[in-house]
Amino acid sequence: MTRIDTDLLVIGAGSGGLSVAAGAVQMGARVVLLEGHKMGGDCLNYGCVPSKALLSEAKRAHQTGSGNYAAAMAHVARVIETIAPVDSQERFEGLGVTVIREFGRFVSDTEVQAGDTTISARRIVLATGSSPLVPPIPGLDAVPHLTNETLFDLRQKPDHLVIIGGGPIGIEMAQAHVRLGCAVTVIEGAKALGREDPEAAALVLDTLRREGVTILEDAKAEQVRQDGDRIVVETSKGAVTGSHLLVAVGRKVNLDRLDLKVGNVDHEKGVSVDTGLRSKSNRRVYAVGDAAGGMQFTHLAGYHAGVVIRSILFSLPSKAKTHHIPRVTYSEPELAQVGMTETEAREAYGDRVTVARFDYDENDRAIATGQTAGFAKVMVVRGRPVGATIVGAEAGELIGLWALVLANGLKMSAVASMVAPYPTLGEVNKRAAGAYFSPKLFGNPWVKRVVGAVQRFLP
Repeated sequence: MTRIDTDLLVIGAGSGGLSVAAGAVQMGARVVLLEGHKMGGDCLNYGCVPSKALLSEAKRAHQTGSGNYAAAMAHVARVIETIAPVDSQERFEGLGVTVIREFGRFVSDTEVQAGDTTISARRIVLATGSSPLVPPIPGLDAVPHLTNETLFDLRQKPDHLVIIGGGPIGIEMAQAHVRLGCAVTVIEGAKALGREDPEAAALVLDTLRREGVTILEDAKAEQVRQDGDRIVVETSKGAVTGSHLLVAVGRKVNLDRLDLKVGNVDHEKGVSVDTGLRSKSNRRVYAVGDAAGGMQFTHLAGYHAGVVIRSILFSLPSKAKTHHIPRVTYSEPELAQVGMTETEAREAYGDRVTVARFDYDENDRAIATGQTAGFAKVMVVRGRPVGATIVGAEAGELIGLWALVLANGLKMSAVASMVAPYPTLGEVNKRAAGAYFSPKLFGNPWVKRVVGAVQRFLP
């Protein structure tokens, strides 16, 4: 049995854990990193990276009218292989991190057992991520089904892919597969992309329907069964039969292996943490990313890493916020959101909200490239944005500006005064800001009177 005493123990080598480990060790802390599965976590191996690689290949197939499913999946594997060294054990050991490829479990409130090693740490960061949630639909456990952890192992094209779940993952994979020549049906118990702005979501869903995806909304999956070589999903709106079934209804936090009770770490959906991501019951323990029980985004985990490093290494107060965290559905058109949607803003601020909007079909670059479907709208209260919705080409890139604005409490005037290069889609953001000021300038009779008076007295 081996024993290690360290400054910092990080459990989980996904985005959050790797960021904490790399930052801490390079600033002089002794760091131990545990990972019982794959380095890089879900994002690299099963989530963000492979899904976007597949979407890229599907877009190419859609544009050229030809696609090879096996070749597309081989491209996904190559992309993962190319990025993997950045997250590898060798790289982190080169930085000075002690990497142990074992799952960990608490044996006291300051100690964790990993294989035949006991680690005692001054501070422990839980960065265990999440796994696909498989709902208790009758018959599902007896029928072969895919999740995001197994989907990218396919090499033979599904004849008809049935997807349970109409959230971002389900919608992205639906479009990718229909563009690669599969029949696709999405089953959603409520509204597809139901968290998003309804008008923006409708634009995405209408595009998928035109491309051939069948989307059943308000259709609860009630039973799953095998019928020969086909899979049948019984819903409240009838039966759907396909060759393959993908379950994409959400995720559950990976906490079961940790023996959190032994470590005096309270938890519900995630670890119960304060605004600084510190355990409320064991002050030596922090949680980042999905383990903290909030939003589940790779970029949020990276942001959390910076929050806890400030607290752990420098003993400085540090709080995690969420109002400036963007999210993107990488369909075509893309749908991006930061802060409040229009509905949320009106519920919170009532008639104090002004919605500034600019449509893609008035942007010269969008016209030139034939990408005129979409719009940007910004929810503004007393001159400051509280949320932004963008649907259209490169929405995921454009939303970054509004994330910057919200993070720093900037006013709409900051964006309106920006000079964007012409012609770019980036002008959409500037013109949306301009749309906020236009009624105040061009529709105000007092402005016209002042201008008229000034002009009469000019020499």
